[in-house]
Amino acid sequence: MALFNWKLHGDGKTIKAGEVIAPDERLSWVRTTGIGLQHIVAMFGATFLVPLLTGFPPATTLFFSAISTMVFLLITRNRVPSYLGSSFAFLAPIWAATSGGNFAIATFGIMSTGILLALVGLLIMKVGYSWVDKLMPPVVTGVIVALIGFNLAPVAAGNFLAFPVTAVVTFGSIVLIQALSKGMLGRLSILCGVLIGYACAVIRGEVDFAAISQADWVGLPQFMLPQVDFSILPMFLPVVLVLIAENIGHVKSVAAMTGENLDKYIGRALFSDGLGTTLAGLGGGSGTTTYAENIGVMAATRVYSTAAYWIAGIGALILSLCPKFGAAINTIPPGVLGGVCILLYGMIGMLGVRIWVQNKVDFSKPINIITGAVPLVLGIADFTTTFGDITLGGIAWGAVAALVLYHLINALQKARRIDVDDGRG
Repeated sequence: MALFNWKLHGDGKTIKAGEVIAPDERLSWVRTTGIGLQHIVAMFGATFLVPLLTGFPPATTLFFSAISTMVFLLITRNRVPSYLGSSFAFLAPIWAATSGGNFAIATFGIMSTGILLALVGLLIMKVGYSWVDKLMPPVVTGVIVALIGFNLAPVAAGNFLAFPVTAVVTFGSIVLIQALSKGMLGRLSILCGVLIGYACAVIRGEVDFAAISQADWVGLPQFMLPQVDFSILPMFLPVVLVLIAENIGHVKSVAAMTGENLDKYIGRALFSDGLGTTLAGLGGGSGTTTYAENIGVMAATRVYSTAAYWIAGIGALILSLCPKFGAAINTIPPGVLGGVCILLYGMIGMLGVRIWVQNKVDFSKPINIITGAVPLVLGIADFTTTFGDITLGGIAWGAVAALVLYHLINALQKARRIDVDDGRG
């Protein structure tokens, strides 16, 4: 297949019962464009939350999100449909690194994480990915993803309590839309909740529109070079474990929905996301990852065409070149963010729990209960220690504890021939 030569599916207008539009197929360009725009809407809320919560320029984050998406499609040869949005796994290390107001240090951490992920992708392309499953069985993967979300709970509480009325309206809207809506509207509940909360904030006088009127309609995003500081790497590098889990999970999900075996693209997917995150760190954007929100769009439309993702990437790139648009996003007040994040951070934590449930991890076994329990306490309590210039926070300690405890206990059980477990059940 030529890289940009998608086959027209049927008449390009309809999808028969039981059929899907494969990654190398497309509908008519008008319909493909419409689906691409849906992907922009689906990723929009979550992708913009990261710069709003961290202080990174929204337009810059969107710019590198678009570039990373197109890089991903090129490297995976248009066989793995995916949008690469802002990764929430970077939130805690970014906050820790920017406590002194120096965002260039945080971008060095993001860039370094991307380089490490790209190297992992290259290794998998060379030797296969089975070693990743052995290093990070579901009990380990689940706890690392869970502690990322639960570690952020105090931040959500702070924003929520600062403007409780707006936060309650935002949170309540998301819950009601999610509970009462079907199809696409339900999948866009976070974005809709943000819009309703924003309207409430405007009525209550919590929004300042001055920056919007002063911004230009067309212009380049605000770029920023990283500042080298190796002391922050222990806070950032554990994020690689989460990105690996998210990318592999994405490829497996798409394979299950399309009926294609995409295992040979796992290494390419990891390398692509690593390269995209590296580019973002080099230019002042946030790290990227594959987006579950866009899987929802594919499940609803049954269209897995990568052509739609090119539309999404190009559309996002165009939006990033509108400073007035970025300024509008920056006016979203803390109360709205508090209402969103009290739910969103918990949902991130529950994704880790879902990994345990889907893989039937048996917590009656000591190896699994210890591997799950100790890292969660370290992450939620945010255990932090400093060794000279190096600071290790709760996420770093939790990730290290999960890996060390599981493999140590497993090795001891093998030595004693005691009920050896593979971390799956």
